[in-house]
Amino acid sequence: MHPAPSIIAFTTLSGLGLGLLFWLGIDPDPSGGWVGFTFFTLAFGMTGIGLAASTFHLGHPERALKAFSQWQSSWLSREAWAAASAMLVMGLYAFCLIVLGVHVAVLGWLGALLCMATVGTTSMIYAQLKTIPRWHHWSTPVLFFALSLGGGALLAGKISMAIFLIALAGGVQAYWFWQGDLRFGDAGATIGTATGLGDRGSVRAFEPPHTGTNYLLKEFVYVVGRKHGDKLRLISLGLMTVLPLMILLTNPHHLMAIIAVLSHVTGVVVSRWLFFAQAEHVVGLYYGKR
Repeated sequence: MHPAPSIIAFTTLSGLGLGLLFWLGIDPDPSGGWVGFTFFTLAFGMTGIGLAASTFHLGHPERALKAFSQWQSSWLSREAWAAASAMLVMGLYAFCLIVLGVHVAVLGWLGALLCMATVGTTSMIYAQLKTIPRWHHWSTPVLFFALSLGGGALLAGKISMAIFLIALAGGVQAYWFWQGDLRFGDAGATIGTATGLGDRGSVRAFEPPHTGTNYLLKEFVYVVGRKHGDKLRLISLGLMTVLPLMILLTNPHHLMAIIAVLSHVTGVVVSRWLFFAQAEHVVGLYYGKR
């Protein structure tokens, strides 16, 4: 898949922002005043920028509101409702806590659950797609949850939970990379199944469907060299998991904690780029890309 910057920004920032909101929502002794204001501003800012970035990839961004109308059949529509509900409830929770000085725990828990519901619906947009075997697997939602909760815990200063969840996210990410490489072959998709002619014998393309590029090739057939991809995977795991864990386990004071956060976010960006760039759509079979 073509790794559009808007989608990378969306999945990275919204996941981290929603993860931070989750931890702020379930905190039994939340900070008010300027400290609380800073954390909520960071969380809402990341989430809002991420959600806004997602509209840039639409052919008609001005029609984004129509996504709310298809909630019965579309995970994208369910994501829109979950995100709007989460932002509304958490906004009310933050207002009560910071402005009124009242901790309404039930609002925080409800908002936290809605934040995770948003992460889940986002992950299902990709996990539901049988045409992209690398995504069509239970590990895709697990990866989204692990990264959101781990990154959110790191941003919230929940060191113990951050250590556990970032380590878990690294393990899930490594498994997702390894198992994802096998998934296209395991799905049994070939040019024979793509054309419906496989039962008549060996099928091969006589000539390419097009003499030049087209939308399908631009958006759904993006080729990453294996050596290049392997290097980026190691960079992703190193920045996303290894370096932050080393810092958190040895010297998690303020400056080093900031470095851990920046390293983790950078690693997630690389991971998200690979998530899209290495996703093989079955339409590539028509163009001899497998």
